[in-house]
Amino acid sequence: MVHGFLKLERGVGVFAAALAGLGIPAPDFMAWCTVVIELVAGGAVFFGAFVSLMCVPMVVVLLVAIVKVHWQFGFSSIKFLAVTADGLQFGKPGVECDLLYLAAIAVLYLAGPDPWSIDYWLKSTSHTRGSGIAR
Repeated sequence: MVHGFLKLERGVGVFAAALAGLGIPAPDFMAWCTVVIELVAGGAVFFGAFVSLMCVPMVVVLLVAIVKVHWQFGFSSIKFLAVTADGLQFGKPGVECDLLYLAAIAVLYLAGPDPWSIDYWLKSTSHTRGSGIAR
């Protein structure tokens, strides 16, 4: 969700211009799609709602980021360059964090709903409705 809010704060047009520079087709549309996915899917996962469904667009966004942005910078997400008077200087991040995010999404998908999630609540209420148990 934070990534979506940052794109809104900076202006989706700024992100669309970056996508255009990367050769992404329909950059304005794709920028808004990315922001909506980051906000909606992020919020849904936060509350444990429709997690299996939300995993798909999140994986797509990450795969595009890996291929179009981070791949050229290698694996490491932290590339220490120097210490200057302004502080530490780092290079461009590689695919490491994106792979970690993909692994986390895979765990969420495979683990199934947690008892504190909306998905668990929806699943348990659908079972009680069909079982003839009075409330």
